[in-house]
Amino acid sequence: MSSFASLKVFTLSLIVSVCSITYASTPESSSSLPDAPSPQTSTSPAATPHDSNVAPKQTKRILFIVPNFRSVSADEKLPPMSARQKFKLVLDDSFDYSAFIEVGILAGVSDAHKSEPAFGHGAAAYGRYYWHGFADTVDGNLMTEFIVPVAAHEDPRYYTLGHGGVLKRATYSITRLAVTRTDHGNPTANLAEIVGNGAASGIANLYYPRADRDWTKTGQRWALQVGIDGLSNLVKEFWPDINDHLFHDKY
Repeated sequence: MSSFASLKVFTLSLIVSVCSITYASTPESSSSLPDAPSPQTSTSPAATPHDSNVAPKQTKRILFIVPNFRSVSADEKLPPMSARQKFKLVLDDSFDYSAFIEVGILAGVSDAHKSEPAFGHGAAAYGRYYWHGFADTVDGNLMTEFIVPVAAHEDPRYYTLGHGGVLKRATYSITRLAVTRTDHGNPTANLAEIVGNGAASGIANLYYPRADRDWTKTGQRWALQVGIDGLSNLVKEFWPDINDHLFHDKY
């Protein structure tokens, strides 16, 4: 799991850097809005995504290969999710074609670098890297998007701030590791992130090599996954901007 996690950190770091540089090169919005701004009502014609006062929208996938189903566009208000909808979110994030591509890429890089010596090298090793990475993905999504959110009545979605300077938005995205919303929109401690990832790290002990099953390795997996989710939040926060300004909403 450590090899996949390290590669994810590197990949997400690159995306964050590109997003931050691109966003910083555009005029900053003068808006100072709360975390969950309400949509403005107006009798004027509907604004387009390129209007200066409208934040770019989230997409279901980032660059076609990274699942992004639980991101909510800035200024968008949605009703609470039912347990069934939370489970569907797990299925989307885990079994969408983009999830298989992402795991496949990471498995190939891990195999090439022989990140887990116990897996060997070559076609058989690639299969081991792949199914371990896929199991990590499903475990994590199941715990953080369904089981803990249903039990704790939390909303597992990431609500994009979308307005303000880079520092403000980056700070907001990182703090979502500790703070989330209840099903009714009130702020609450993010048990899904902390407890859910801890449980997923423990479950991984069932299928990782014996050398990776002690308390230290389990704790490292948990801490690393939380860190990855922090980088993921940064990517989600700035992805609409990079897609709009650099790719012109192509993705």
